Amino acid sequence: MSATVQISSGQLRGGHENGVHVFRGIPYAAPVSGANRFRPPQPVEPWSGVRDASVNGQISLQVELPPPFGQPLPPAGPDCLNLNVWTPDPSASGLPVFVWIHGGAFYGGSGIEHVYDGASFARNGVVCVTINYRLGAQGFLHLADHFPQFADSGNCGLLDQIEALRWVKKNISAFGGDPNRVTIAGESAGGMSVTTILATPSAKGLFQQAIPQSGAGHNGISAPTASRIAGVVLSRLGVAPGDIDALNAVSDEKLLEVQVALIAEAGSTRDPEIFGEAAPSTMPFQPVYGTFVLPQQPISAVAAGSAADVSMLIGTTKDESVVFVVAMAELFNEGMVKGLLQATFGDAEKGEAAFRLYQSNRPGALPFQITGAVESDRMFIVPALRLAEAQTKYNKNVWMYRFDWGTPIYDGMLGACHALELAFVFNNLKDPRASYLVGPDGPQQLADNVHSAWVNFTKNGSPEHSGIPTWPRFDSQRRPTMLFDMECKVVDRPNEEEVSLWAGIL
Repeated sequence: MSATVQISSGQLRGGHENGVHVFRGIPYAAPVSGANRFRPPQPVEPWSGVRDASVNGQISLQVELPPPFGQPLPPAGPDCLNLNVWTPDPSASGLPVFVWIHGGAFYGGSGIEHVYDGASFARNGVVCVTINYRLGAQGFLHLADHFPQFADSGNCGLLDQIEALRWVKKNISAFGGDPNRVTIAGESAGGMSVTTILATPSAKGLFQQAIPQSGAGHNGISAPTASRIAGVVLSRLGVAPGDIDALNAVSDEKLLEVQVALIAEAGSTRDPEIFGEAAPSTMPFQPVYGTFVLPQQPISAVAAGSAADVSMLIGTTKDESVVFVVAMAELFNEGMVKGLLQATFGDAEKGEAAFRLYQSNRPGALPFQITGAVESDRMFIVPALRLAEAQTKYNKNVWMYRFDWGTPIYDGMLGACHALELAFVFNNLKDPRASYLVGPDGPQQLADNVHSAWVNFTKNGSPEHSGIPTWPRFDSQRRPTMLFDMECKVVDRPNEEEVSLWAGIL
């Protein structure tokens, strides 16, 4: 039952899995080897004959993500600018399109992880596309001040994502999709990427709707900071600014080695002298703003109306950051948490008041769990709220959610942690390779409810469906938020006291 389609660069023969057609490893840009390594994506060389699209393509060079996210890595290499398509029927027309941008802190992950299998979307009448893009130093090393010929290198990963969207615009009708009914979505760094694309002028008109999950608009690195980080990388590579021969002689593996060491240093030191505004996130490779490609930080651009015509579904999990600190639980104590809050809120009195509030709202919580709650608000929950507030000034089609169901793994300590909702969004609970955070008995009804909301938003522009309560659009006064749990419900202004602490901070 394999199908053959014609796209702009040649013919493709896909496979047939789980009742739908799948086309894997489709190149949307040329390999990023040689002169292309730090350049924007270059055109694909057309091929003759029928290309086999039944196997996955390469992913961007990387190391495994830390537990519990790390999984065995598939083959990586320079031919990583490829994507995958699931469709119910390539001969159809006018089907809505869901384009997924993977997360992984901008240095890991891929579009072929099992959790992102798009068969459930295709079975529900949606063409699902997942993409790979350049990561780490290959995707976000801002060389502009050191090598002017690579002026856009700090946003190569972002430009890859946009090139993939151009490919969708040009080719998705060959798979039954409608190029004018495109929803972009992503989680973590993928959610940050979605919001960054909303702020990127060259992406205008390539999509109509957006779903940033657990990643909003306070991300990115300013050009001066990114240039300083690039200078550190070049120094550790032994490459002088302007010495193009020395830069070209650096292998991808050596570049990855220096990148990995610098990311580890960011995590251990959070040194603002090197990492500037990237120090709190410990992500030294991100899209670079204050550049031609990305003029403003994403939240500022959205607040100025850059995405005025885009409908949005925005949200987080309830306990985002606990998973990032649980391995270090024994290192945290009350004094350390108070010190963190004092630094965050500006003085000892405000820090003490914040500590008392977070503690009183979590009776019996250990210091690492309070730290996780604070970091969840700082990195994810409050930025998502600010994004919704900014967007509703221009477009009323904004809905907000929070995923509240807690995983039983790790003795339940992780709660509703970062990335837990993914197996529910893609409705892949039955695949243990996809539902490793969920445990063996994840609630299927909840997965059906979450997945149906994403499908309905992609199809109809609203996430409402008969399996959940009435879901009002977001407004800045009431702040209605759908809480996805064993019993789904809408709550106005959830965690209002804690959110209020961040006024003037975020």
